Amino acid sequence: MRVLIAEDKVRMAMLLQRSLQREGYVVAVVHDGESALTAIDRHRPDAIVMDVMMPKLDGFQVMERLRNLNVRIPTILLTAKHTSHDIVTGLDLGADDYLTKPFDLAVLFARLRAIVRRPLASVRGPLCVGDLLLHFETHEMERAGQRSALTPLEFTLLHGLMQRVGRVVRKEELIKIGWGNDEAFQEATLYVFIRVLRGKMHALGSPDILHTVRGVGYVLRPVAEV
Repeated sequence: MRVLIAEDKVRMAMLLQRSLQREGYVVAVVHDGESALTAIDRHRPDAIVMDVMMPKLDGFQVMERLRNLNVRIPTILLTAKHTSHDIVTGLDLGADDYLTKPFDLAVLFARLRAIVRRPLASVRGPLCVGDLLLHFETHEMERAGQRSALTPLEFTLLHGLMQRVGRVVRKEELIKIGWGNDEAFQEATLYVFIRVLRGKMHALGSPDILHTVRGVGYVLRPVAEV
């Protein structure tokens, strides 16, 4: 499997490269956003591990360019910024996951395995819950005739919730659906992803149908039941 590392700090990039190579990945390294776009266009890696703060183009700008080109490659953003605003920005632009620095290499490996093993949905009719449609062939959700694109992780989480419509899905179950058995996973990360997913859903229509059951998990209820 081919992984592109986009990291401007040379020592960090070398550490990531050696570590991923030991795990059996074929690794390429670039040190700025423009070089990342060039490498992606030429080699189309299977996954990207990309720092946010890079010269020429930052990670957010690279993600925006990829989205505009309709290029979908599983991507983990590395960021020193711990604010939810920056994290949500990256996810909204199409990143599949994120890690805040410093991080454990074992956690990176687990997250990387998780994003690359998410299967692409087979082409079939949309899944329907109330006024919400989930389109498998395009990875989009639809409400009131409007559509919003989903990242593979958002698609996986929403699909899991829609399959369990009307019942509370515990946080532990959602974490397993999205990230597998990642023992180092933090619940705060799930909260950020649910926040992004809820925001996209609400932008398409109201009322809210994704509800938090405090201390337990989340439940998706059709409009008729709200």
